[in-house]
Amino acid sequence: MEVAPHRLETTDETLQRVAAACGFNTVDTLTRAFRRRLDTTPTEYRNRFRIGG
Repeated sequence: MEVAPHRLETTDETLQRVAAACGFNTVDTLTRAFRRRLDTTPTEYRNRFRIGG
């Protein structure tokens, strides 16, 4: 959960790739972790914090 936000901020990788690279088996698992820890979804996070976007 520490690497995923950085990847969302700095890459155009799909959520599937981000999830897999960060040890989540599915996008759903990644999304649940984001909701639990950051009270947002990976897509909302990326839209808000994307560097250079």
